[in-house]
Amino acid sequence: MKKYFTQTYKWLDERLDLTSLSHFIEKKYVPVHSHSIWYYFGGVSLFFFLIQVLTGILLLFYYKGSADLAFESIQFIMSKVQFGWLIRSIHAWAANLFILSVFIHMFSVFFEKSYRRPRELTWVTGVLLFFMTLAFGFSGYLLPWNKLAFFATKVGTDIAGNVPIVGNIMKGFLRGGDDVTGATLSRFFGFHVALFPGIFTILLVIHLVMVQRQGMSEPLEIENAPQAEKKSMPFFPNFMLRDLLLWLIVLNVLAILAVFFPADLGEKADPFSSAPAGIKPEWYFLFMFQTLKYIPAKIFIMDGELLGILLFGLAGLLWMLVPFWDTQSSKGLRNRKINYIGLFAVGFIIVLTILGWVS
Repeated sequence: MKKYFTQTYKWLDERLDLTSLSHFIEKKYVPVHSHSIWYYFGGVSLFFFLIQVLTGILLLFYYKGSADLAFESIQFIMSKVQFGWLIRSIHAWAANLFILSVFIHMFSVFFEKSYRRPRELTWVTGVLLFFMTLAFGFSGYLLPWNKLAFFATKVGTDIAGNVPIVGNIMKGFLRGGDDVTGATLSRFFGFHVALFPGIFTILLVIHLVMVQRQGMSEPLEIENAPQAEKKSMPFFPNFMLRDLLLWLIVLNVLAILAVFFPADLGEKADPFSSAPAGIKPEWYFLFMFQTLKYIPAKIFIMDGELLGILLFGLAGLLWMLVPFWDTQSSKGLRNRKINYIGLFAVGFIIVLTILGWVS
């Protein structure tokens, strides 16, 4: 057996240069300090993405992306396909946990100042991946073609239509016409299963290559400490086994949620019916939705909703460009003002999300 394994490894090594890869893994170390736990959320986010891909492929075997058949195909998956209800529930819960883990990973990187030189582009690709996870959530929400998703998409695309200059173009592009119809569903289906996964995969590969090339960032106080005081562990097998253990724990949590709180389907979308009372977006858009509700209809000569959209767009741009305007952290200096900005952002998101949930 050992002989065959050696021969197989030699055959693959001649073609794939596995020796250089093993040498790279052997030399790769992970910093060990009091904040090391935050390193694992990047791996957890990757795990949820893989779960999304796997369950999404399984759902594609039965899902029909048209207004006439989408709702019925989901009903068929949940009632007739063996374990179909479980696969759909795992996909739905993993989507929410995926976005939550990316939120946590992004803010942990922010507070650890891990975006500082030379990791500016790693941060930029990470923020773009975060935006893509929100796009996944928005496009996938319509696919069951139920009443709640239909009107939530209508509201969401209406908001996009308020963007200056390109708003009407964006709205028409997203809807595939003037209104939310079967064309919108087909378009969102294409976004969700083809365009967005392709873009996300390219960004993810670039992001992971940068992380591997640059290594994991250390907090400022650890980076500036004497070399003798720094601790580290081998990536393989020490860190990898801990990462896999956390994946197993997360998988168990996901299974419990999917079994005891299965995904609901609701009523089929009817464009001619009235919108449900108190309609709200998914929790990850709730803080923005609630903010827009608090802004007055008119502020001087500007529409209040338009001002809110512009402010969120500007905030997203500044957030992505943090490494380039936080010059102190890039020089290895502590910048507490940036921490206050991050704390304000976290508090704002949590408070507005709770207010939106209970209102």
